[in-house]
Amino acid sequence: MKNSFGILPACLWLLTIFLFLHSASAAGFLHTQGEDIVDEKGQKILLRGVGLGNWMLPEGYMWRFGEQGDRPRKIEKIVTDLIGPDSAAKFWKEYRAQYITQKDIQRIAQLGFNSVRPALNARLFLSEGENPVYQDEGFELLDNLIRWCKQSGIYVIIDMHAAPGGQTGQNIDDSINDEPRLFTNHTNQDRLLALWVKIATRYKDEPTVAAYDLLNEPLPERTGAEAKYKNALEPLYKRITQAIRAVDTQHMITVEGANWANDWSVFTKPFDDNLAYQFHYYCWDNPTHLNDINQYLEARKRLGAPVWVGETGEKDEVIYWGTTDYFEANNIGWSFWPWKKMDTRNTPYSFKSPENWDAIRAYSRKAGADKPSPEIAQKAFNELLQNIQLANCKFFPAVVNALFRRVPGKVEAENYGHEGLNHSYFVKDNSKKADHYRTSEPVPVELIEPGQAIRLNTGEWAAYSVNSLETKSYALTVRAKAESATAVFQISVDGSSQEVAADGQGWVEFKLKPVSLASGASQLKLAVKSGTVSFDWVSFE
Repeated sequence: MKNSFGILPACLWLLTIFLFLHSASAAGFLHTQGEDIVDEKGQKILLRGVGLGNWMLPEGYMWRFGEQGDRPRKIEKIVTDLIGPDSAAKFWKEYRAQYITQKDIQRIAQLGFNSVRPALNARLFLSEGENPVYQDEGFELLDNLIRWCKQSGIYVIIDMHAAPGGQTGQNIDDSINDEPRLFTNHTNQDRLLALWVKIATRYKDEPTVAAYDLLNEPLPERTGAEAKYKNALEPLYKRITQAIRAVDTQHMITVEGANWANDWSVFTKPFDDNLAYQFHYYCWDNPTHLNDINQYLEARKRLGAPVWVGETGEKDEVIYWGTTDYFEANNIGWSFWPWKKMDTRNTPYSFKSPENWDAIRAYSRKAGADKPSPEIAQKAFNELLQNIQLANCKFFPAVVNALFRRVPGKVEAENYGHEGLNHSYFVKDNSKKADHYRTSEPVPVELIEPGQAIRLNTGEWAAYSVNSLETKSYALTVRAKAESATAVFQISVDGSSQEVAADGQGWVEFKLKPVSLASGASQLKLAVKSGTVSFDWVSFE
């Protein structure tokens, strides 16, 4: 069996499976303990997962659709318009059966993730209208997922991504008319509460379920929803939690702030003794900027409860390495968003758009656009059902390696560790902060083409932690530039050093002697012995 690092010996693979299954059977329910998440033995668990988006809740941007197909109900309308209601119903049944399968879960576990966060659309579990009824398909899908995860030894965080009526009034919650009807119509809150009680009753004795994520990204600021309704958010969380606790006293509950999960001013104090707080973290600035998380660290002290990042991603390997390293250095787990999507390079897996997909995309962009024929549309949707299957998707090992700070791959110089002065770096002038990337720290980060680099002077250094899945020898390359006429720098891996003389001829890729890394974590250090040197990256291949 292949993984991102070559052929995994059969015996090692069997041992991995055994350890995962043993862990699943022994760990039991997760719960909070002060600022930590722990298992039943009291051992700390950092949840490192992936979000299962676009499965039970298809999102327009992952289909490359336009405004007329920006949310599930609109995507469903497009499919029905193009191939008719009967064929559309068959398509969706097969789509949900194929998008996430046991093979996906096995692969997720094999790559080292220990959890998944499935995005639920309440409409798949509870119908809309005056007399809603529970739907079997949603629960069957969730049952299957939990069973697969149990077999692979990973946890499930159940995420209410689209609540009845919609909690954001945006496309991501499948709202009808861009209004957060969860907060404008209390009937929807009653339905949400009843749905969570139904879920909790069903899984109350299942330790594979790590937590209930009550609402995804409620009440964005930009629409005015936060200002109108944020005072109702924590009371709603309390009401749902109280109802859940009447049937389930064992599972963790995680709550998100207002404004895409990130405004925690709505939280007063923990209202449950098994509660974790969640924020979402996306770095979309250009040039890339590693956003500060101190406000959440301070809130954690105030609340005395664990903090978890329920979503991060949608960028590139540089920021993935930096963010997960940042989180874990501060005792925060994370979930990468998402596992796979169409025609991308920044997720673990990507599936190819079908032939003639551009015609369907064009139909999604504006009302009254030219309509592809039923034959063309049906062929494209049939091909999509094949393309989404894991065996037909393209794997990007660099994405996964960056998330786990693994080699082979590039260690970007600006992603030095987060343990602070004299531990992860030493620079002589600590009074000036970096202009770019990590702007609260004094290691100089400069913009280059492409990307960013750090600049160090004589006696200064930066240190990194890198992980290898096996004991192995790697080819070592460093891209650097002498900023003085001559300079000497040293690169050390687990204390074994090589010195390099640079002569001011611009950026050079210095190919050094191979290095052997033991399985597990190794320490990399870049140090300037004389002169001034800028470092772009170090490559282990």
